[in-house]
Amino acid sequence: MRLHCITTLTFGAPSGIHLRVSDSLVEIARLPGQANRRAERPSRPLLRRAEVSEAEWSDWRWQLRHRLETLAELEAFVTLTDEERRGIAIAPGLFRIGITPYYAELMDPQHPKCPVRMQVIPLGVEEKVSPGEYVDPLGEDALMPEGASCIVHRYPDRVLFLALDRCAIYCRHCNRRRMVGQETGIISRAALEAGLDYIRRTPAIKDVLLSGGDPLTLSTEKLEWLLSELRAIAHVEILRIGTRVPVCLPMRVDAELTAMLRKYHPLYINTHFNHPKEITPEARAACERLADAGIPLGNQTVLLRGVNSQPRIIEELNRALLRMRVKPYYLFQGDPVQGTDHLRTPVGAGIEIMEHLRGRLTGMGIPHLVIDAPGGGGKIPVGPNYVLAWGPDRVTLRDWQHRTVTYVEPSERDCACPYDEVWRGGGARG
Repeated sequence: MRLHCITTLTFGAPSGIHLRVSDSLVEIARLPGQANRRAERPSRPLLRRAEVSEAEWSDWRWQLRHRLETLAELEAFVTLTDEERRGIAIAPGLFRIGITPYYAELMDPQHPKCPVRMQVIPLGVEEKVSPGEYVDPLGEDALMPEGASCIVHRYPDRVLFLALDRCAIYCRHCNRRRMVGQETGIISRAALEAGLDYIRRTPAIKDVLLSGGDPLTLSTEKLEWLLSELRAIAHVEILRIGTRVPVCLPMRVDAELTAMLRKYHPLYINTHFNHPKEITPEARAACERLADAGIPLGNQTVLLRGVNSQPRIIEELNRALLRMRVKPYYLFQGDPVQGTDHLRTPVGAGIEIMEHLRGRLTGMGIPHLVIDAPGGGGKIPVGPNYVLAWGPDRVTLRDWQHRTVTYVEPSERDCACPYDEVWRGGGARG
């Protein structure tokens, strides 16, 4: 039996099973006398938590090998609508389906507007391309340096490093659906080496963000190879990882992984919770293990219409994030990727949410609302306007309760810092 799996992972195997790993497939060879469990499931795969052992359920490799990808597998978890069935039928030509059993258990089996379900089960409307939508909405392909196809270099001092092209789950709002989860090629070792070489010869790069795909679905060994190579580059100051693993595959965050990650500080992780329903005891434990390893955690939420597009949902989510030591970092306006018009919100909805958060929630819990400019312009912050008038000697503002206040400007306006030349020259440093 051949199962699609995450590229380049080295899987462990239950007793009696041999695994042969290739670039994109895992071949399971049955030993004599051993039963092939999946082959013995005549009606449907056994994927629900109550149907498998705790050891299997808690094994992140088992979760990846048993992702829901077919109509039959999805029907084991939810009562599908006609629109969902049509979405599943057309998905192979648009963007693949892949849902870990863990994440699938969070779906409401009866309500098609469940916020978890809406993120991972396709709808027929995904085949519609609306005005202003793009295959590559952020213009990343044009920002890849020649000879370094896994690097996106938008800002002078930092790069995006695409470490792999596979994720634990495939979100319907994904802005990299043109490359992630496709069957056309992988990110090879040679391509990764070329990316590392580009960073080595570009001293302006101080910050490397590992993404993809989801870097935490790599084997610990391969992820450590990448981190160690990057940490050995003198001009690289900080490393970051973008991941949805704490949301959809929290069992991956185990003692082996955290022990490895803590060796490469300063290291930051941004995760991607979109709704309070995703914050389970398992997800909370995963984030706490990362925080206990000294890793600062941030969260990037994407505004999704009908999922989290009401102010009280984002407030509840951000309060829950803070309780598990995750700082709300970005609130993204949905990127205009083809087939996602039904999920995107008006810009005003995000501004209304920010207006609601200010004053009701500590500043630690208020993210940056940004639009990632179509075509590659980078992140543009947007939000409510608090400056009402700006005169020569005073500024008129409003507070979160819409009360008008006046701030009188100082009489002296020169903002030069004379000591800066001494400091920058190193004369006052120990």
